[in-house]
Amino acid sequence: MRFAVDTGGTFTDLVVEDVNGDVRLYKSSTTPDDPIKGVLDTLHLAANDFGLSDRDFLLKGDMLIHGTTRAINAIVTNNTAKTAFLTTMGHPDVLVFREGGRAEPFDFTADFPKPYVPRSLTYEIQERVAYDGRIIEPLDENHLIETLESIRQEKVEAIGVCLLWSIVNPIHENKIGKLIEEHLPGIPYTLSHKINPSLREYRRASSTVIDSSLKPLMGSYLGGLKERLKDAGFDGRVLVVTTQGGAMDAADMAKSPIHSINSGPAMAPVAGRYYSSHDTGVDTAIIADTGGTTFDVSLVRGGRIPWTRETWIGQPYRGHMTGFPAVDVKSIGAGGGSIAWVDEGGLLHVGPQSAGAVPGPVCYGKGGTEATVTDASVVLGWIDPNYFLGGAMHLDHKAALKAINSGIADKLGLETKEAAYAVLKVATENMVHAIEDITVNQGIDPRDAVLIGGGGAAGLNMVAIGQRLGCKQVIIPDTSATLSAAGALMSDLRGEYSATLFTDTSNFDFKGVNGLLDNLLSQCKLFLSGPGEGCIDHTIEFTAEARYPSQIWEIEVPLRGGLISNEDDLAKLHSDFHSTHEDLFAISDKQSDIEFVGWRANISCRLRDKHAFQLVEDCEVESNQEFRQAYFDGVGFIDTPVHKFESMDSELFITGPAIIESSFTTVVIDPEAKASKMKSGSLVIEPAP
Repeated sequence: MRFAVDTGGTFTDLVVEDVNGDVRLYKSSTTPDDPIKGVLDTLHLAANDFGLSDRDFLLKGDMLIHGTTRAINAIVTNNTAKTAFLTTMGHPDVLVFREGGRAEPFDFTADFPKPYVPRSLTYEIQERVAYDGRIIEPLDENHLIETLESIRQEKVEAIGVCLLWSIVNPIHENKIGKLIEEHLPGIPYTLSHKINPSLREYRRASSTVIDSSLKPLMGSYLGGLKERLKDAGFDGRVLVVTTQGGAMDAADMAKSPIHSINSGPAMAPVAGRYYSSHDTGVDTAIIADTGGTTFDVSLVRGGRIPWTRETWIGQPYRGHMTGFPAVDVKSIGAGGGSIAWVDEGGLLHVGPQSAGAVPGPVCYGKGGTEATVTDASVVLGWIDPNYFLGGAMHLDHKAALKAINSGIADKLGLETKEAAYAVLKVATENMVHAIEDITVNQGIDPRDAVLIGGGGAAGLNMVAIGQRLGCKQVIIPDTSATLSAAGALMSDLRGEYSATLFTDTSNFDFKGVNGLLDNLLSQCKLFLSGPGEGCIDHTIEFTAEARYPSQIWEIEVPLRGGLISNEDDLAKLHSDFHSTHEDLFAISDKQSDIEFVGWRANISCRLRDKHAFQLVEDCEVESNQEFRQAYFDGVGFIDTPVHKFESMDSELFITGPAIIESSFTTVVIDPEAKASKMKSGSLVIEPAP
């Protein structure tokens, strides 16, 4: 039995898969003060459903895969460890200058963004290595020891070390690591050439200090998670999903916690790729994951999940860059818990502020006072107050009504129903713009893609979003309410290794490149015999980071084989670069030489058989069709047929207006839209023209 748990801002999701591939879903409220409690709460719900004690249930589990926002939340709220930054003498401003960009280039009143580590905790080390690895100035160990003593007096909790050209010759960084262990035992540290051997100085430095600052927190969190699971009866393997769309052992994640940033949202496209291929055969999909706090958008393009190197925490240029390639996910503050508010000019806004899990929307009755998307949906009759989370939680309709009236309707001079619908309409537009940023702006026509809705709040306006984008089909999988957790169960165990070596096609360094690729392959084989031992299958992929001469940025080009043995292999790589460049930018220069900067190897170990992902039907759900008053634009409040998702027959075709609800989500079928359920369990909807 395998478990996948995704801790979100509002709910903690659990997917349980048994040995036959049958799947069950569970949700409980996230507990921000103690996220592990939320994990144990969902496991308790599952144990009750299986008719077992918590211990007996957990003893049946052999693997738990965890997605968490613990790391990103710590960074955003400035709750990371007090960190020192050690860099080469004369270069203390790497984190200050970043890469020189500005979010507001003509606004000279804007404050300069603060570096991730303040200058007061930045220490210059006397050493210098040249670009070719030559030692220009040896490491001054006496000065370093004095610096470490200053760091001790500052009561620093973590250290990041990033020296110039350590990616070519790491001798000084390695020596600093040994001296830290000797003089500051117990203080965690990160060396840049090990965590991110990238040519880009700022990105390498940023990833180094971010990683080190997270080590005390995530080490404690992941250690506590394993310990409390073991105390509760779980004796299986604990994996944590990564921002690259894979998974790694919790112990390894604690050693490099930067990989856990945005780990939850990276799983949605993994599930989306499965459902787009399995249910429609379409290889281009838009995945929209609507939770209680955020709306996360990602893509599947040509059957592949796009990555980005522009991974910012916060606003570009003003926030901090992770320096790592990551699944390209765009997130905005729009979800079921997003707060609706009217500004001084009388304009309605939705988000980015969220009511979160505590206090939550007003209708939760936990102290919330500001109207949210969920409150508006209750007022419109879209959400049944008595069937929220399958009846496990009852919502306060009167409180939601009062919040919409006082917070929105009275300020805008609208009727209650119009104000509530306006909240959903604004939220829909915010979500459409987020999708356009990741599709239209990248040359993808949404009309050629299938839209896959995930998250507990996905069904409220996913049909409306599909209609606005012109998508021919909207898919709501039966696991949509826990899409990221479902993706975690489908994910592979991954190891990623990279190195830097500059060469070009005019004078290609066959010996140097093949030696480097062979070393990367050896690291992949070590991973396979270590964490990947016993996997069902594995694949190893190589990529090159390449560019045209005089270009600033590189693109990734897959290598067809593990080595570049001769001129024919180089010609294939040359051709593949031009094709990739044209796909991305609609232009290529096939007569130009190509420069290669970095090389990367990824190993994926498959942990799960390729059997169908089949949700267990709830036998207790009656199939009797019900009706309730629900509001639709242009129609008003009408008696609306309500169908139970779990008990819908695959031969039933529904024309909107209608509502399809399950224990975890509500799907609003707008007028003239058509919906049916596939044998796989997914709901397929054709939006109105």
